[in-house]
Amino acid sequence: MVAPLVIVMGVTGAGKTTVGHALADSLKVDYADADAFHSEDNVAKMSAGEALDDADREPWLHAIAAWLGAHATSGGVVSCSALKRSYRDVLRDRAPGAWFLYLEGPPDVAAARVSGREGHFMPVSLVAAQYAALEPLTDDEPGLTVDFVASAEHIVGRVLRVLAESQKEVV
Repeated sequence: MVAPLVIVMGVTGAGKTTVGHALADSLKVDYADADAFHSEDNVAKMSAGEALDDADREPWLHAIAAWLGAHATSGGVVSCSALKRSYRDVLRDRAPGAWFLYLEGPPDVAAARVSGREGHFMPVSLVAAQYAALEPLTDDEPGLTVDFVASAEHIVGRVLRVLAESQKEVV
C-alpha cells in the first residue's frame, strides 16, 4: 500500500488524537497533532472560552498544510478539526492527494469526553461552537465518515480496509 496522507477531522472530543496516533502507527507513517501548530494567542483565546474565527485559523491551517506538503511522498497522518470545507480546501492546496477521516458523533458524547480531559486548553464550553461551525465531509471530498463512538481499533481497521480497497481500484 502506498503511504497515504490522512487528515483525521471532527469536533473536539471526537477522538482525533487517539485515532490519529493509532492510524499512523498502523500505516508506519509520521503523525502530527494540529494542536501543536496553534499560536500562543490561539491557545490563550480558546483557554478563555472564546472560539477562534477564520482569521485566527488561517496561519494555523497554512502551517498544517505545509506539514502535509512535506509528507506528500512519505505519507502521514494529522489530526485536525478541519471543521469547514474552506479549511479543508486550504489543506488540500498543499496536499491534493489528502484523504479525510471524518469522526462524527453526538454532541453529548463529545462534551463528556472534553469535560473529562485534564491538561488540555479546550474547554467544554466550546463544543457547541465547534458543532455550529461544522460542515460535514461532502461526497466530492475524498474520505470516509465514521461514528466516533466506535473504538479506535474498529475505526482504524475500517480505514485500513477502505484505503486498501481504494488502491486496488487504482491499479
